[in-house]
Amino acid sequence: MASDRPDQSETEQENSDQQNDLQQLADLKIQEVSPELMIKHPLQNSWTLWFFKNDKAKQWEENQREIITFNTVEDFWALYNHIELASRLAAGCDYSLFKEGIKPMWEDERNKKGGRWLINLDKKQRASCLDNFWLEVMLCLIGESFDGESVLVNGAVVNVRNRGDKISMWLCEAKPQESIVKIGQTLKRRLGIDDKVVLLGFECHNDTINKTGSTAKSRYTV
Repeated sequence: MASDRPDQSETEQENSDQQNDLQQLADLKIQEVSPELMIKHPLQNSWTLWFFKNDKAKQWEENQREIITFNTVEDFWALYNHIELASRLAAGCDYSLFKEGIKPMWEDERNKKGGRWLINLDKKQRASCLDNFWLEVMLCLIGESFDGESVLVNGAVVNVRNRGDKISMWLCEAKPQESIVKIGQTLKRRLGIDDKVVLLGFECHNDTINKTGSTAKSRYTV
């Protein structure tokens, strides 16, 4: 009489197959939590993101808020993916990204002898350029993209304004012309700006503070 029950050799084979399946699942689990996959990629410096909202009832410095400090690639992307894009900020707001311990203001000891590479963007460029430019500037900062000149770079600021937006990269010095120009040229290249287009100008902070007109005179241009 035929039986529906498998014989002993079939049962042993099924048990062996199940054990192999369980082992494969265990191996996958080990791979998922492998310490090698969980290691974060450290940055050369720690960076602090600041947010400025123009509340006329408060002093300027009170409106400048320290949001978070990070020191790994993964933490940067986690932050970037959870904050509002610069193009969506209300007029009068700023983002600033500076090395930890440096405040985004001229009066900071590590800023006041320096200056900034400045990019002025037309209102029409907000949708097409602002976010891409700002992201690329931040990547230049945290990636130390200026080789030996990276030690001169303190941070960067994006200003969202009704008349037109600005992105600036702040340096701690204003005198080593060759190094400063090299930083400007690298930044321009990273932003994909045509060499024939003069878009970046370097302003000393002292000139900006003491300007008599609406803008300070650029010391260098690229």
